[in-house]
Amino acid sequence: MKRLAFVITITGLMLFAGCRPAAAPISISRRPVSAGDTRQPVTQEKPVTELTWTSMDGSEQRVGDQKDKVLILDFWATYCPPCRDEIPHLNALQAKYGDKLVVVGLNVGGAEDRPKIAAFIKDLKVSYPVAFPEDALLTFVSGDDDRIPQTAVFDRQGNLVQKFVGFDPTVKTQLDRAVESAMSE
Repeated sequence: MKRLAFVITITGLMLFAGCRPAAAPISISRRPVSAGDTRQPVTQEKPVTELTWTSMDGSEQRVGDQKDKVLILDFWATYCPPCRDEIPHLNALQAKYGDKLVVVGLNVGGAEDRPKIAAFIKDLKVSYPVAFPEDALLTFVSGDDDRIPQTAVFDRQGNLVQKFVGFDPTVKTQLDRAVESAMSE
């Protein structure tokens, strides 16, 4: 009888200790969001709508300048085979949605890649603007993940909807869905 009471008491204590609510999740990394995840990085230098890129002609634009349009920011380099594979699809999306969609190709290939950009644009018939991201924009989208291409879809209010790393048939389908969803909101 004492043994049974002891077992019941220990079992009760274990259940009580094990049923406490879990602690709130905390962020332990600045690692970026993954495909389908819309959480923002832990810290931002400025609001998302204030993040900028500089076009090839030297003019600066902000995420917030694209108000009422869906925005795709594609981070790429000339030496990246999946980047080359993705560009025809981005051209097709731009053609499909017209002025309701803004696609910007953001080169992250570094100083050694810049002289190759003009020929790259011509060879691949890039139909959208090419620019260079500010560090804060690059950090916001990619965090410490330097794989490319990285493609971010923003809604009409400038909120990150979804981010993709790489390009393959699955990413193509998911990108189409993300753009379509952002268009319908």
